[in-house]
Amino acid sequence: MDELLNKLRGPELVAQFQRLCGLSLLPEDKAAPRRSPQADRQAEPVCTRRVHTTACRGDQTNGTVPGAPVPRKKYKIENYFLYYLFLFAATLGQEVFYITFLPFCYWNIDPYVARRVINIWAVVMYIGQASKDVLKWPRPPSPPVVKLEVRVDAEYGMPSTHAMAATAIPFSFLLASMNRYKYPCELGLLLALAICILVSLSRIYTGMHTVLDVLCGVAITVLLVAASYPFWDAVETFQMENRFAPVLALSLAFLLSIYYPELDHWSTARGDTTNIVSAGGGAALATWINHQWSLIPEPVSAPPYEMPSLSTGLIGRMCARFAIGIVIVFIARHLIKSVALTVVCWLAGVSPRDQEARKLLRVEVPYKYITYSCLGVVGLAGCPAVHRYLSL
Repeated sequence: MDELLNKLRGPELVAQFQRLCGLSLLPEDKAAPRRSPQADRQAEPVCTRRVHTTACRGDQTNGTVPGAPVPRKKYKIENYFLYYLFLFAATLGQEVFYITFLPFCYWNIDPYVARRVINIWAVVMYIGQASKDVLKWPRPPSPPVVKLEVRVDAEYGMPSTHAMAATAIPFSFLLASMNRYKYPCELGLLLALAICILVSLSRIYTGMHTVLDVLCGVAITVLLVAASYPFWDAVETFQMENRFAPVLALSLAFLLSIYYPELDHWSTARGDTTNIVSAGGGAALATWINHQWSLIPEPVSAPPYEMPSLSTGLIGRMCARFAIGIVIVFIARHLIKSVALTVVCWLAGVSPRDQEARKLLRVEVPYKYITYSCLGVVGLAGCPAVHRYLSL
């Protein structure tokens, strides 16, 4: 068993999968010379049709030492279909996906389903992110692995939160909708499996996780979703009807962010986790507002409901709701973030232009908490109000 776990945790299995998919490092004698991080930023990336350059950054545990020369490694792509497929799949676990797909579900599919998905997503992602900084397992080293991402390389690897999100979102969507709408559950199950497998494989292909990271991420999420499923209705009833629910949700989101496991080096983990749980708290507040003021009409008849036919008019309204809503969300995000960052930095006695100051706990958590809590309310209460006003 130990031998199997060590193999699943090792980088060689990741490198083998990459080579199988047509992605491999070039020999060291063909790689670019060692440069400092400053030189990396100034230099143009070396790239030909099939040979590309990647820079590996990180910390002592993840392969490089801060401030030390950073190796630039060339890699070869032999299968561009898989390359772009897995890069696309990797985006399904990033902010741009969350900030578009989850509101889309709320505006155009069913708020009932979307609320449950958001609740599970926030819980699963917090547990996954916090587990990384408790376990402190490093990501696969390069070499032998090709690393296609730099932003999150300073984070630890166990478990894969991409795999957790790719399991939590489609399967909670399936569970929330299968008894509410009449559609082939087998088809929904196949689609959920396809998304989960594709995103999970993308984390191995991009060199960001070991096989064990991915398997543990999926397994943990399956357990969390299964254990929480019987309580989904009770949680939503509490969120809608209890007058203290918004205060509890927002307070819990802030406390979880402030008391996030202590970092031994700065990474994007704490900030990203704050974004997620704060958005979940804002969504809970929006759920309470919508119910208390009867802003979201509930169906009169009992489920299951027939799936609506996709007419030209319906598709047009869906596109209009999404386009208007996403513009509102991105404008609100820019404005709220600017104001929150300015105010928090002023209270902390630092400059908002100081990138290092933004990494301080007393700055990073409050301004992200304010920004994404407000975005949760804007997306789930403000945008639907605009849609109703425009008769969409």
